[in-house]
Amino acid sequence: MSAREIIDGVRSGALNYEDALDALTGAPAAETDAALSAALSAEFERLFSNGWQPAELHRAVARRGNPLQGRLVAEAARDYLRGREPVDERWRDQADGLRTAEGRKPDRIAVLDASLDLLAELRRMPRIEILIPPPGTPLTTVPHHGDQRILDRVRALLAKAESTEFPAEAETYSAKAQELITRYRIEEVTVAAVDVVPFARRIGVDHPYESEKAGLLDAVASANTCRTVWSQELGFSTVFGFDTDIDAVELIYTSLLVQANRAMVRDEKNVRKARLKAFRRSFLVAYGVRIGERLRQTVARELTGHDHLLPVLRNREIKVHEALDKAFPRTVRVRGSRVDSLEGWESGRAAADEAELR
Repeated sequence: MSAREIIDGVRSGALNYEDALDALTGAPAAETDAALSAALSAEFERLFSNGWQPAELHRAVARRGNPLQGRLVAEAARDYLRGREPVDERWRDQADGLRTAEGRKPDRIAVLDASLDLLAELRRMPRIEILIPPPGTPLTTVPHHGDQRILDRVRALLAKAESTEFPAEAETYSAKAQELITRYRIEEVTVAAVDVVPFARRIGVDHPYESEKAGLLDAVASANTCRTVWSQELGFSTVFGFDTDIDAVELIYTSLLVQANRAMVRDEKNVRKARLKAFRRSFLVAYGVRIGERLRQTVARELTGHDHLLPVLRNREIKVHEALDKAFPRTVRVRGSRVDSLEGWESGRAAADEAELR
């Protein structure tokens, strides 16, 4: 077989990439490189035009652990921009932000191995919902972003919550962040001139314990009038909501994940190694449940005295549900993670109380 036929076999799934690597090792370099470059370009074209954003695809590939493959995605995203107009600035910013570290040039076999393995992986990746129009397609309405000063204040408060070693301080900073977010939402819905619609954003959920972390993200989203769809096989959750609310969800979730991990490491010191996995899973489940309770209490308290806004907020919530149902008409409720460690459950709830949003 020619180099092109071998590579086409990998792309179609008819040929294992390890066997293809053996077959191509002695093939003419120019022919192999040209065929492999064309096959990868075609797969990147398919994925970028079918919903995958540069940062998402890079993350999905980079989490496999091969930096050469991450570099190939970064280069492909920048190549995809050339000659395509119009370009959504969010797409361009992601492509430009995928900087690759300079280092020693890898040998040819390593590049060939990484490229063939990546080709086999890309062919299995499905089409996903288009949230940002890819370059060369008509632009959609740019989401309405809220007051950047509010978001900067929230970031500053959450950074303090993450850096302090004292639970009471972390609680105070996190509480203030959620209060600011809720107050801003109240201000936003009272301004009739602000005509906004729900959007969606994909947020990566890293292993280990992805399902438990996705549960924490869902708890934060629900408290802030957003909804999530967890795509376990792809390693991300799609968050539906109004853009400023999604900003808040992403900020709070990221901060709470840092705080949860710190508390979990602190509390697991006396846990037997054989029980460590069950402890961590139970910890994160309990943490997410408790955080959801506390966030909802904080939001309810901030809404006290604003009963006239409840119909408006309810209407926004209905619109969020409609946007989710339109994008994912056939979602399936998944069963929650098992709690196999009482110690982990109690420790997770206690840690969530330390991060309580009063």
